[in-house]
Amino acid sequence: MKDNRKVVLIGTGMVGMSMAYSLMNTGGIDELVLIDIDEEKAKGEAMDLNHGLPYSMNKMVIKAGNYNECRDADIVVICAGANQKEGQTRLELTKVNTRIIKDISLKIKYSGFQGIVIVASNPVDILSYVVYKVMGIDKSKVIGTGTLLDTARMRYLLSEYLDVSSDDIEAYILGEHGDSSFISWMNTYVGCKTLIEYVEERNLDMNDLNEIYDDVKNAAYEIIERKKATYYGIGISLNKLILSIFNDTHKILCVSAYLEHEYKHSDIFIGVPCIICKEGIKEVVQLPLNGVDQAKFDDSYEILREIKREVKKELGLNS
Repeated sequence: MKDNRKVVLIGTGMVGMSMAYSLMNTGGIDELVLIDIDEEKAKGEAMDLNHGLPYSMNKMVIKAGNYNECRDADIVVICAGANQKEGQTRLELTKVNTRIIKDISLKIKYSGFQGIVIVASNPVDILSYVVYKVMGIDKSKVIGTGTLLDTARMRYLLSEYLDVSSDDIEAYILGEHGDSSFISWMNTYVGCKTLIEYVEERNLDMNDLNEIYDDVKNAAYEIIERKKATYYGIGISLNKLILSIFNDTHKILCVSAYLEHEYKHSDIFIGVPCIICKEGIKEVVQLPLNGVDQAKFDDSYEILREIKREVKKELGLNS
């Protein structure tokens, strides 16, 4: 990775611009290029961000551009596509967004891009697979945001319930970024104690924890009902992922990654904990799953596999 840290953002909607605004406030990159089908909007967003640079953390080059800018970028973030509407599941977005993402992937590929692609568009697991197949790049170079935000929501709500810093809570939401996701309670920790031990010692009600998970699963629907879209949480989550790559942190983050026999499955992108480094995904971390958790993972896999089969047929991605 070169000295100049360059990120190209494709899609200047609220998710992409929340990420851009977050990066401008934290610093950590040198150049940000905005691409959108609405070129004037991209230019306007770049102007607006530039006007805040005198008060930002560090000097940055922010500009609107085209797909040629991907050639020397370190990271391309895809936030383009149709948005999830009230009452609509992420998976219902599949048909329209696969076509959009296929077109975008080809444009990135033909630019000569050699870096890492982060996919935030929904349904993120399926669209990450589309990017991987269309671009034909190494599996470690395609990262979907997956259950990254779901995991943050879980840690936040557990922190509030247990009155413990979220820094000391280790919890991972696994599976599809959607209704079939799940939390493995046996792999959830409060400090050095398992959550189950912590709950038993304090005589807490496990039903409360299950309700917290339901709140996590339904969070996007609740937010969309109230304000029509979610963007701040995922924007900050994208910031965390991007800086983890640039800083080679080897941080374990729950993202959508390509499986090759991990968790007993292959040829799918799905939410799992991964070690993140400057090369992308260094390793998929395999958590021990009991029979109940494995069955939930299998169910999530089957849901995504069925949708993936239809997507491959429609887009001619049978190889």
